[in-house]
Amino acid sequence: MISIKKGIIALIIIAIISTAGLILYFYPTQTQTNSMIINHNHAHLEDLSEVPQEWIEKAKKELKIVYWHTSHGSQITTGMSSLDAFMGDKDVYEFNSGGSEGALHYYEPSIDYAERHLTGNTDGFDDTTRSFLDSNPEYNVVMWSWCALDKNNDSISEYLTNMNQLESEYPEVTFVYMTGHLEGTGEEGALHYYNEMIRDYCIVNNKALYDFADIESYDPDDNYFLDKSANDNCDYDSDGNGYRDANWAENWQESHNGVETYPDGGEWYDCSPAHTQAINGNMKAYAAWYLFARLAGWDAK
Repeated sequence: MISIKKGIIALIIIAIISTAGLILYFYPTQTQTNSMIINHNHAHLEDLSEVPQEWIEKAKKELKIVYWHTSHGSQITTGMSSLDAFMGDKDVYEFNSGGSEGALHYYEPSIDYAERHLTGNTDGFDDTTRSFLDSNPEYNVVMWSWCALDKNNDSISEYLTNMNQLESEYPEVTFVYMTGHLEGTGEEGALHYYNEMIRDYCIVNNKALYDFADIESYDPDDNYFLDKSANDNCDYDSDGNGYRDANWAENWQESHNGVETYPDGGEWYDCSPAHTQAINGNMKAYAAWYLFARLAGWDAK
């Protein structure tokens, strides 16, 4: 519930009805929420560097993460895999499937189901999650990412309904929402519309969101490319003629030092994330650790 003072904040209530039930969206004209929105604003090297190491260590000690993902979702893991060497701090950003030897507990089950589109059907991701948590009650963070969004009101409404239901059934677990990866359809496309629906719901209802698409929409200098038909590979339309003819990630990498480690002046590190470029994998990794520190209790200012 959002508490408001009468006469200060106006609320618009939008009800979206699907076969899964009813979701209420509260859109305030102005308010502050306790949502945890991780997006391009948290995907810079400088953002990761500002996270106190004590909160990285607390995340590794306390979080037990299960992450179902597609090949697109593996971009986070691929970026994380090379991060520790780049940062020059051995074992600080280590992770493994069981959290052994002080690493982050980060388990990735089979991706067979997750290769399907995002949909909240009752025999899908929500029941998969229930079965897992009932057998593994020690896990306290659940993440899902998707091959693609089912771009219609019913599917997105059902996804949000089922996520909310899971939260009510497992109150000790944090469920991380995600947007769908870019498809080159820009600001006017259905993908952006439904990603915005997910964002609005998470902001107003105080959810944790890893905004996959938003991270892909900006380069590390905060230049914006969604309005230039950017896709998941970071290709974009540079001259507005309707064809993607440039790649912001390749351009950025070519003009920045990607050889040395970060303490020695390096600005990015090489990795091979699926469907995209190295710097996008870097940014996904920075944002992931920022998220983990927040989940561990870091009150970022």
